[in-house]
Amino acid sequence: MAGQANPFESLQEQIDDAAAFLDAPQGVVTRLKNPERVLETNLTFELDDGSLETVRAYRSQFNGDRGPYKGGIRYHPGVTRDEVKALSGWMAYKCAVVDIPYGGGKGGIAIDPADYSEAELERLTRAFATELRPLIGEDRDIPAPDVNTGQREMNWIKDTYETLENTTAPGVITGKALDSGGSEGRVEATGRSVALAAREAFDWLDRDVAGATIAVQGYGNAGSVAAALLDDLGADVVAVSDSSGGIHAPDGLDPRAVKNHKAETRSVSGYGDAEPITNEELLTLDVDLLVPAALENAIDSDLAADVRADVVVEAANGPLTPDADDVLADKDVYVVPDILANAGGVTVSYFEWVQNRQRFYWTEERVNEELERVIVDAFDRLVDSYETNEAPNLRTAAYVVAIDRIVDAYDQAGNWP
Repeated sequence: MAGQANPFESLQEQIDDAAAFLDAPQGVVTRLKNPERVLETNLTFELDDGSLETVRAYRSQFNGDRGPYKGGIRYHPGVTRDEVKALSGWMAYKCAVVDIPYGGGKGGIAIDPADYSEAELERLTRAFATELRPLIGEDRDIPAPDVNTGQREMNWIKDTYETLENTTAPGVITGKALDSGGSEGRVEATGRSVALAAREAFDWLDRDVAGATIAVQGYGNAGSVAAALLDDLGADVVAVSDSSGGIHAPDGLDPRAVKNHKAETRSVSGYGDAEPITNEELLTLDVDLLVPAALENAIDSDLAADVRADVVVEAANGPLTPDADDVLADKDVYVVPDILANAGGVTVSYFEWVQNRQRFYWTEERVNEELERVIVDAFDRLVDSYETNEAPNLRTAAYVVAIDRIVDAYDQAGNWP
């Protein structure tokens, strides 16, 4: 069943698949399959009633050959050491495939933030920032938002770091609010890159995204932004879902109205005259484009056998298991991999970091133009790799591009004891 695959083992299998197309020594490949270091810590913080609670937290630094470690921090009860290791690896290859000068990192705390007050979350976040202080920095490791975190948590981490270091360092973290050194266009960036990747994929396949039917599983920030932007391109969003269930309207939904409904009710369910649908039913709808935008392992091999979409564009990290990839490839379903499709977030985080270092800030128009250039160039390079190497799928082709760039950086640096 979906959710049973170990995400770190999935990552390692993806790397092995791509390494078969590269002339890299086995020792280097083994190095690129494992994180350089992982922080595992227990955070003890005070609850509002004065009692103490201890929770487990992690930060994985996967690979720094191309630059500072980069990756988000998530708050979710399902956070584990292996999940964080996998996510940090995906970040390393994501940065490489879109050719931005970062390595890969990821962090997380194993909690459900809905169980805590804002004051409790602030105390917890500052406790984590204190533990991260020796590891992070503008030129070392740069965290960002992820599942269940956002500008608020990033602002707390920035303030904690700057206070303890007695400095001003807005580039220590990205995904901040604008008045705290954030970038225009950052909130929409992940969903925007998903929409751009879908547009490029349809163009490559000589199909028009206008009029294409789309189902989006996971209607958080990335899923809802992608749905709205694809709607702007003329596509018909016919189904969306979140953790509480989904809705289906064969004649199309208004993505922005659905987002407003969710903001008011905390669920997409109950919107208009749309029919209720389960997440599994959504994933197997007969649509042109499927956008999995929830958590990893949403589609395993059994479910993949029932997928009827022609194209899958991954907004989530690792939503398909390796076995699901094989099933979809056999069915001639094109999967635009997460390490390219959802790279808009880290790309605009890079833009934010650049602006922080220069103390010069860009317009939203410039941010979006630069993001489009990066994603389009990366997609063209992906297609070239796919066709030149006769790779079995687009994911393997993407990893060939990414691993080749990381290996080059490693080789150029040389090796010393």
